[in-house]
Amino acid sequence: MEKRTYPALAEEIVWHTLPNGLPIAVIPRPGFTKKMAYFVTDYGAIHTSFTLDGEAYTAPAGVAHFLEHKMFDLPGRDVMAEFAAMGANPNAFTSYDLTAYYFSCTDNFEDCLKLLLQYVSTPYFTKESVDKEQGIIGQEIGMYADNPESRVWEELAKGMYEKHPICVPILGSKESIAKITPEILHACHKAFYRPGNMLLCVVGDVDPEKVCEIAKEILPETDTCQVQRVQSWPEEMTCPQPLVEKQMEVAMPMFQLGFKCEAPEKGEEAVLWETVGDLAAEALFGESSPLYLKLYEQGLIDSSFGGGFETVDGMAMLVASGDSDDPKAVQKAILQQAQTLAQEGLPEEDFLRMKRSAMGRRLKGLDSFDSVAFRVCAYYFSGFDYFRFPEIYQKVQPSHLQEFIKRVVTAQRSCLAVIYPKEA
Repeated sequence: MEKRTYPALAEEIVWHTLPNGLPIAVIPRPGFTKKMAYFVTDYGAIHTSFTLDGEAYTAPAGVAHFLEHKMFDLPGRDVMAEFAAMGANPNAFTSYDLTAYYFSCTDNFEDCLKLLLQYVSTPYFTKESVDKEQGIIGQEIGMYADNPESRVWEELAKGMYEKHPICVPILGSKESIAKITPEILHACHKAFYRPGNMLLCVVGDVDPEKVCEIAKEILPETDTCQVQRVQSWPEEMTCPQPLVEKQMEVAMPMFQLGFKCEAPEKGEEAVLWETVGDLAAEALFGESSPLYLKLYEQGLIDSSFGGGFETVDGMAMLVASGDSDDPKAVQKAILQQAQTLAQEGLPEEDFLRMKRSAMGRRLKGLDSFDSVAFRVCAYYFSGFDYFRFPEIYQKVQPSHLQEFIKRVVTAQRSCLAVIYPKEA
């Protein structure tokens, strides 16, 4: 086992890789009664095309999320009831580029860990259960279609991208999930739920050797599949639809404004890029930014306004969102402020304050078992050791932020998606 220590954060991680290729990360929390385990696969909604042992597959949209639902099935067993009987809280989620299964507990940790590893590694799909799940997820798709917050994001993604699969909803469509079969689910599970494509992360007062012993006992001994992803989605930096407008049952217009960015590579440079993007969002859309105060005083935004930097395999965007009676005026003001910052830069004291604030939020996140486990997993698949984030903040300079805003926050790279109230 390899122990990595981070004195500046008072953190450590114990790493070990099983013979089958599964990496395991244990983050000690001595004296805490709570324990948490994340079992994550580097597989999400965008990974629909791949080859498995030389055979090409193109899975229907929504299959990763569908598979997440079906993984809780074990022959003759009720996984959720078993977790509840042990006092544990299990859950799962599917994003564009990964799927996570996890639980938290105070007692019965080892039995809970065994159950987590058993159900995630056991593919069990019958035609009857797949047919039933198609109806359940079809209803979920309908609910999302009626949700303005979901719709405005989906319209933004479609307006910004034409090749990258982020323009397809994570859940897919009722038409695409109707094409899902047990055979497709088995192929996707075999391709992506193999030990070498996953990570087990545990946070708590646990014995790392015991965690590894349990994983070795439950999971397959070998990982012999040959898998090749097909994920080349070249995109121009302009948006196919600079403006997307829809009507729904909303009280006032709801908008999302996106600025298209070059897709970051993996590793340290990608994390640096992400950190600069987060600081750009803070400089333009943060509550303490001059633009936020100006727009708020003018009545163009309310407390719903904010933004961030979003990255997925093969894409990145800077996003602002909120409610406004005049979203186009907000877009215009953001572009004007970006032009000013691109020319003049941010005052050094403001830049340092923003860095300290962002760093403080990261440090506060270390108190959350959920946040730590998720970020360690997500950054691992991005080729970066998450607990090295202080080094990245030290490297970010005002010139990085100025160059980012100058290059990215332009009218040519922007798309505005708006949901307007239905006309009476």
